[in-house]
Amino acid sequence: MRIIIRDTAQEASRLAASQIITSLPTNGRLGVATGSTPLALYGFLREAHAAGEFTLEGCSAWALDEYVQIPEDHPERYRNVLLNELVENGGTGLAADDLHTPDGAAEDPEQAARDYESQIAPGVDVQILGLGSNGHIGFNEPAGSLSSRTHVGHLTPTTRSDNARFFGNDIDAVPSLCITQGLATIMSAREIVLLAFGEGKAEAIAQIVEGGVAQRWPGSILQHHENVTVYVDEAAASRLDLADYYKTLN
Repeated sequence: MRIIIRDTAQEASRLAASQIITSLPTNGRLGVATGSTPLALYGFLREAHAAGEFTLEGCSAWALDEYVQIPEDHPERYRNVLLNELVENGGTGLAADDLHTPDGAAEDPEQAARDYESQIAPGVDVQILGLGSNGHIGFNEPAGSLSSRTHVGHLTPTTRSDNARFFGNDIDAVPSLCITQGLATIMSAREIVLLAFGEGKAEAIAQIVEGGVAQRWPGSILQHHENVTVYVDEAAASRLDLADYYKTLN
């Protein structure tokens, strides 16, 4: 696990975008995350596309998760968020038909999860991840299986509270169910890029980087992946015991 610490989230996001531009092969498969954390990264990818330095044309993008039974036209439906970030507004070269998301509107979400798992196999080339304040990646909440595959998950009160800002600060408006890639699905990626910014992520970063691998902190499973880069700002790195050492390595 490589830890990259920079003064600001903007600087760290720019470096993460550069890694993706360099690492993603032609016609590659990119795993994409939602939430506020990767938005600056997506902005840098759009800038690179506009400058003729990068394109997702011919590539496919695979979402980590989707809310269950969220209206199709809801702005926080993750497919709509990713269309806005990667296809519209200048775009990245990605075609809408090449953006794959779990079918949260399916009558049988469990079957939709199984279908998505079979579609994403054998994994993506580069997976972008954010990190929840309780240590979740995707919507794999604490106490879940460390070997899970794509499944229907129940969101914890912490996650719903964190996401309420996207729903007018109304926690009751945040869906309680989701379809999410499992931890084993995420671990099948060839390369993983995780971003976490702000003091609110400091404990989670310390646990997943320097703590033991445990269900309490799902992101800690990444310690067993051979190619993970973690991008953090100074605030998110503030509880890392070895922060000074990590800075000497990059």
